Amino acid sequence: MPEAPSLTALASRFIELESLPWIQTGPGNRMKVLYHDPATDMLTILAKLEPGAGIPAHVHEDLEQTFVLEGSLVDQEGECTAGNFVIRAKGSRHAPTAPRGCTMLVFFMKATAGLKKALLKPA
Repeated sequence: MPEAPSLTALASRFIELESLPWIQTGPGNRMKVLYHDPATDMLTILAKLEPGAGIPAHVHEDLEQTFVLEGSLVDQEGECTAGNFVIRAKGSRHAPTAPRGCTMLVFFMKATAGLKKALLKPA
């Protein structure tokens, strides 16, 4: 039987979301890790917050970009609703909540301290 070809550095990686486990990150919060580069700490996640759940106050260690797919994410600066996008600068601080729940795709240039901790949890 021929060997399966190995992926080259430039090969596309297709991610089947159903095969990825949900990781509990806090009460009412969970994420699927779509991409993580431990060398740079770049991270892409699909996150879900149950209605009324929040994310503890944290500082962004680098740029964060969030696209809200369902529901909304609210903090002291405003509300990002479904179909909209928010960019948070390095050093920004907030403690967002999801009054009606939220599903979002989030891109971190560097993972926050809380997410780094969640990534280290045993499966």
